[in-house]
Amino acid sequence: MTRQLLLLCLACILTACNGSSGKNNSAKNGGGTAQTEIIAFAEGAKTGQAVELFIYNPSTSITNIQWRQTSGENVTFLAPTSKAIAFTATTAGDYGFEVSFQVNGSTSMLSHTLTVSNESSLISARLGHAVIEGNKVSLRTTLAETLAQDSIVWRQISGPSISYTDNNTNGDLAVFFDAPEVSQDTMLEFEVSASNGGNTYTDTIGILVENAAEINNNAYFDEPVARVFPYNSNSPYADNLVACVYDNTLSSSCTFNALPLIAEDSTLPSVNDIMDRVVVSHQWMGDRFKQLLENYDLNNDFKNLLRATTAIVISYDIRPSFYWVATGAIYLDAENFWLTADERDTINEAPDYRADFGNDLQFVMPWRFVKNNQYAYTIQPKENRASRSLEDALYRVSDLMYHELAHANDFFPSTEWFSHQGNERILDAAQTTDFESDQLAIVSPLQNMQMRNLAQVSFHGETANATQKAYLPEDIKTFFSPDLASDYYNYSSTREDYAMLFDEFMMQVRFGILRDVAITNQPTGNNITANDYIVTWGQRGRIGEPLIKPRVNFVVERVLPEIDAQTLVANLPTPIAMIAGNNWIENLMLSENTNNIKNINSMALPRMTKHENIKANVNTLRYFHKALPKH
Repeated sequence: MTRQLLLLCLACILTACNGSSGKNNSAKNGGGTAQTEIIAFAEGAKTGQAVELFIYNPSTSITNIQWRQTSGENVTFLAPTSKAIAFTATTAGDYGFEVSFQVNGSTSMLSHTLTVSNESSLISARLGHAVIEGNKVSLRTTLAETLAQDSIVWRQISGPSISYTDNNTNGDLAVFFDAPEVSQDTMLEFEVSASNGGNTYTDTIGILVENAAEINNNAYFDEPVARVFPYNSNSPYADNLVACVYDNTLSSSCTFNALPLIAEDSTLPSVNDIMDRVVVSHQWMGDRFKQLLENYDLNNDFKNLLRATTAIVISYDIRPSFYWVATGAIYLDAENFWLTADERDTINEAPDYRADFGNDLQFVMPWRFVKNNQYAYTIQPKENRASRSLEDALYRVSDLMYHELAHANDFFPSTEWFSHQGNERILDAAQTTDFESDQLAIVSPLQNMQMRNLAQVSFHGETANATQKAYLPEDIKTFFSPDLASDYYNYSSTREDYAMLFDEFMMQVRFGILRDVAITNQPTGNNITANDYIVTWGQRGRIGEPLIKPRVNFVVERVLPEIDAQTLVANLPTPIAMIAGNNWIENLMLSENTNNIKNINSMALPRMTKHENIKANVNTLRYFHKALPKH
């Protein structure tokens, strides 16, 4: 698939350029200013390949962008107001598009027609898009089974030279880099190739790097963030939402006059009330969040818990999710909400920077949610390119929401929703709160200091000392099992201790899902799988421990007073012990309900990049806490 340009003065059908980039450098306005053009990584596309169109002018600002399809099999635009649109060409034929936009206040329009052949694609690079300079970028290729993954070669063709996160990118299905600094909008072009031993197949992909203002030293977000917009443009808070919660110019917490808690508008918020506070990088993300509230929030848990927030931000560059008291908003990784493979393509998949924390310790504490002796949810490999329903993602989303919203209701408990002045900053108000998590730490504190210190290594990246490196799983068992924490992550901070108790409780009482937590060895070497994690100690449903139940009741009564915490906590079942000496997978089946259980040991592992978790079905990462700004 090769690249073509359409100039503003030409409204014509482009033809293939036989492998060259096809850029017409002589297409200039008088005075040397480039005309606005469409760059299409599309001509010659085959069915199954990704198609990308960019509107581009390096010399001036393009605004009020709106893409439309004019002919051909219907496709879905995932970013119709962006400088880039992309879709997977599933049907052969001619496709027509047009884009309207403004330059210096003048409205113009471009059109483009492309032809997709009925030949099936063996390789496709995904997904071309527009990105702010300095923002993280991920590119992925999908291959036919006849092509060898170890034959993959990534090559930059044009644009400012970039440095990959991993310098050895050949053989990787996905590559990662930070968009370079630019003085004007700039196109980057990449080629990916792979072979079947005889023939080599290639595809090209573009990234449009947008120039952005320099980030001030006192900015709350000191690394570039994506361009986002209010999901509801008619929201009464549309003018303040982005500036108050996800913008590199934000340097001071907004006041409640600019962006109050949702509870201040309504203590019984409707779905529309919530959606007035949603900020997204792509329209589909807001659509999916709205579906979640309309169809799956049957007990009104999420709507009630959201009262303690100012906004909900869902963007392709948020990873991992978090709640941030500096803005009063929750920030959700869009990976939790995609339904189609094309939607998933729009999400940056840069690896979690915390993945290597604690690697020099001799133990790990994996966790999982289990329902009827099966994983409550699993991660679908990206190369499968299968769709899913929102119900498929429900448990993962629910766990995330319960956890992050427990934080929100810790900083802004219902007893204090109406005690703040309109001219008070959100951050200042939160810091004067009587934190419920602090009260929990007073009346029922965690005891073990070794676990507290180890948590700083595993979750905050501190360097392990010699004593910590020498701890064996048996040592960790003596530290953890008699204490009052429901999970290793509880030791990360008093705030996390509070939230962990709440999210595990809610998953159990709402969905019948229990959390497993275990202490295992730390496997080393190549091709590690879940079978290599040998359990020294573990429990399913630890919040049912008699000594932990009072802590659970303390939290639930304060986070969500609408439910009968005392009765529900009293009825929590006794934890189930794991079998020491069995591996992580063998400890999945702990009760007698073993019907319809998948034989995970016999499941073929998908092809993965070196940045993905080859330790299939083992999760050691927990949630994320973003540090407060200094002002």
